[in-house]
Amino acid sequence: MVSSVGTTSGTSLLSQAITAAKSNAATNAAAASSSTSTSSSSSSTSLSSLGGNFNQFLTLLTTQLQHQDPSNPTSTDSFTAELAQFAGVQQQVETNSNLTNLISATQDNQMASAVSLIGKTTTASSSSLPLQSGSASMSFTAPQAGDVAIAVTDSSGNVVKSETVNASAGTNTWQWDGTNNSGTQMTDGAYTVAVEGSSTDGTSVALPTTVTGLVTGVSKSASVVNVDMGNATIDMSNLTGFSGT
Repeated sequence: MVSSVGTTSGTSLLSQAITAAKSNAATNAAAASSSTSTSSSSSSTSLSSLGGNFNQFLTLLTTQLQHQDPSNPTSTDSFTAELAQFAGVQQQVETNSNLTNLISATQDNQMASAVSLIGKTTTASSSSLPLQSGSASMSFTAPQAGDVAIAVTDSSGNVVKSETVNASAGTNTWQWDGTNNSGTQMTDGAYTVAVEGSSTDGTSVALPTTVTGLVTGVSKSASVVNVDMGNATIDMSNLTGFSGT
C-alpha cells in the first residue's frame, strides 16, 4: 500500500504524471474507436481492384493482338510475364483474405474461451483504469522508496484525480475511492491512469501499471479480442491473472 504525502512534494513528478495520463487517454480513445471491419474491407477492396485491373489488362492485350502488324507480330514473352505477375499478385491477395478469415475464426474461439472470465476479478497490464461500483484499484512497482505521482483522467483527457504518495520499494497498491480532486464522486466508467516515480539514479521514470477489475463481458475489435471491465476495454493478451471473486 501507499500513503499520501504533502502537496508540496513531488510537484515535478505530478506534472509529468498528468501529461502522461492525458497522452494515454488519447491513445486509449483512438484504440477504442477502431473499426472491426477495417482489415476485411481492405482485403476485399484490394481483390476487387485487382480483378478490375486484370480484366482491363486482358482487354488491352486482346485489342493489341487484333491490331498488331502481321509482318512484325508482338513478342508473347512480355505478355506471358505480365500474366504470370498478375496471377501471382491475385494469389497473394486471396491468401491475405483467407488469413483474415482464419484470424477471425481464431478470435471467435478466443471469445468463446474468454466468456468463462465473466464475473471474475481480473488483473491486466494496462493504463485503462475501470471504476466499478464507485472504486478502482491498481498496482505499480517502484524501483526505490520515495515520492510517486499518480494522475487519473476521464475519457476526454480531463484530469479528475491527482496526488503524490509515498511508495515503498517494490510492488505498491493504490486504491481510488472514485472521488475527484474536489471530493465529488465520479460516475463508473473507463478512466486512464499514469504513474511517475524516480529511478535509483534520481531521474524520473514512468512506472507501468497493473489494473484490477471485474470482467463484465468480451468483445472483438479489428485484430484482437478484448475483455470488458465495465466500460473499460482491455486487450485480452494484457491479462496477467484472475480469481473467482
